[in-house]
Amino acid sequence: MVSSEFWFTALFVVDMLDLFFLSLLGEKFLAAAVGYASTVLFVTTSIGIGLSIATGALLSKSIGARERDRACQFLANTGILGALSTSVIALVVWMCIPELLDLVGAQGEVHALAVQYLNIMIPSMPVLAIGMCFGAALRAVGDAKRSMASTLAGGAVNAVLDPVFIFMLNMDIEGAAIASVCARVTIFCTSAYGVIKVHQLLRRVNLQQFYRDIGDILRIAIPAILTNLAMPISSVLVMREISGFGDGIVAGYAIIGRITPVAFGVVFALSGAIGPIVGQNYGALLIDRVKQSLKNAYLFSTVYITVVSMIVFLVQDSLVVLFSTKGEASQMIHFFCTWIAISFVFNGALFVANASFNNLGKPGWSTLFNWGKATIGTVPFIMVGGEMDGAFGVLSGQAIGGIVFSLLAVFFSFRLVDKVGQTVESEQGVAPASVEEEISIPCPLSPLASDSAHLV
Repeated sequence: MVSSEFWFTALFVVDMLDLFFLSLLGEKFLAAAVGYASTVLFVTTSIGIGLSIATGALLSKSIGARERDRACQFLANTGILGALSTSVIALVVWMCIPELLDLVGAQGEVHALAVQYLNIMIPSMPVLAIGMCFGAALRAVGDAKRSMASTLAGGAVNAVLDPVFIFMLNMDIEGAAIASVCARVTIFCTSAYGVIKVHQLLRRVNLQQFYRDIGDILRIAIPAILTNLAMPISSVLVMREISGFGDGIVAGYAIIGRITPVAFGVVFALSGAIGPIVGQNYGALLIDRVKQSLKNAYLFSTVYITVVSMIVFLVQDSLVVLFSTKGEASQMIHFFCTWIAISFVFNGALFVANASFNNLGKPGWSTLFNWGKATIGTVPFIMVGGEMDGAFGVLSGQAIGGIVFSLLAVFFSFRLVDKVGQTVESEQGVAPASVEEEISIPCPLSPLASDSAHLV
């Protein structure tokens, strides 16, 4: 799991580098523009995340059932479907960039800068989506280190090219976008090497099998995409509310949006790592191990977020200096680090619960809880918070609103595991295998894959 933690954290670091280097120019308009653009990018990235969830769920279950060829077929077919769908979506989004930025509240010079940024970034959406699917495949076969290495390579490319394009070539926000596209291409190429050359997971596409698999892929991918769209839609709603308080507040919120995934990237990774573990153990009918993995994941998430929130609180002054913020932007960062960061405990629990739903045959439950949190758990709270305490009230309302949905998701995740165990027991006529009865899951795909059941 440690390797996949770094994979997700490195992916978010790639995004944060653009904002960091642009902040060195001292223009709050640039930071605000990236904030608006990132809200749109968050929507498109969520589609890739949904496809990667489907890839990981289908492969890990096939691996647990010791069906190598089936796993390879799923990867090829998911890749083809993902490439086609994301290309169409990228084209539609690219044609509607100005209108989408209007929707999130961008205006004037900030709007124009955000358009420049997105015009370069959006066409690379299919590249990132397929790279994420390949990364999920690598984690599903137990090679999380190689998956991590692909994203670290992308981060390194971005770190090198950002100052070159932004400062040396004076390309400002367009240079940041070009560097990020190069990073995405690097992630795709390095993860593809691991999938194709190292593990030989791709097969020739059989059109008949592709058509048969579309239903299985979409049954997981569509709910997963809808689930992951809930968070960016929530961000759109919050951004619209925030935009009324000025560009300084928007710049501060944009920086918070970069600090959060980097600081809590391990929790994003945990949700990505727990999925293959649950899928493999479910495929092998080791239901006791599924439940224990969930318990450990919830505990780890809570402890980790609590510790990191304390660290964020202690280093908040350094963060303000790091991003060269002043005035309202600085106030937003201080408020987040002092009062809001700890609330991510509930988001972490929801991520883990969603991973269990996606891999235990109930992806629609993830959609239900995420959209409930993004709508009922967001809109009234940020509106009331904004009226009571301005931009700070918006952040507080967003944090408070999702608590109930997160706790309900945890409760139902354990209910689902119990139900699955009862089903397995009734179908098999005996109690499902326990951890004590079977201590490993041999997997023909990779010598590392057998260790994945022990990762949490």
